[in-house]
Amino acid sequence: MVNIWDAWILEPLPVHLFLTLGGLFAGIFLSLPLAILCIYNRRLAFVIVNIANLLQAFPSFAFLALVVSLLGLGYIPAIIAIILRALLPIIKNTYLGLATIDPSLIEFAQGLGLTQVQILRNIRFPNAYPAIFAGIKFASILANGIAVLSVIIGSGGYGEIIFPALNQFNMTKLIIGVLPVIIISICLDITFTLLERRMTPTPLHKKAIKRI
Repeated sequence: MVNIWDAWILEPLPVHLFLTLGGLFAGIFLSLPLAILCIYNRRLAFVIVNIANLLQAFPSFAFLALVVSLLGLGYIPAIIAIILRALLPIIKNTYLGLATIDPSLIEFAQGLGLTQVQILRNIRFPNAYPAIFAGIKFASILANGIAVLSVIIGSGGYGEIIFPALNQFNMTKLIIGVLPVIIISICLDITFTLLERRMTPTPLHKKAIKRI
């Protein structure tokens, strides 16, 4: 039993976490600047949001197929596929969260003489955290799912247990492979929920003004 535990549970974990977390955090760091640019450039916002809406409807296998056709097999194509999948909900939610702030709150901040950077840091972001974290949590689910699917392009992870178990109709092996993936998703959701609660001011507008 110890050998089964070591082989089936622990071995794929580092690779799976590398794929999921690496792709997710790379997606976050790429998405936030793009979303910020969209606030100040309506044409760019129109293009990016519509592309995000279009690509959001693509099945995960389509991303893998596209990346494989361009970059081949292995870890790097898998990471890129995860990044592309994670970018879309984060960009869209971050932009909507930052752009839909009460205009009177922005006008009030401008009347106090705040710069755009100060407004972004002290007004827009604190009020947009719920939308931003909703996008990140959804992206974490997508990243975790792509990490499983990416085994078909040679990346490893828990897909190495799940897909053979499906082919063999081995329910015990399938459950052993699926449980860690579920646990990872739950842990990510809880982590980002706690971080959101810690960072989001309550009430939003009072705390945002108080921080100025």
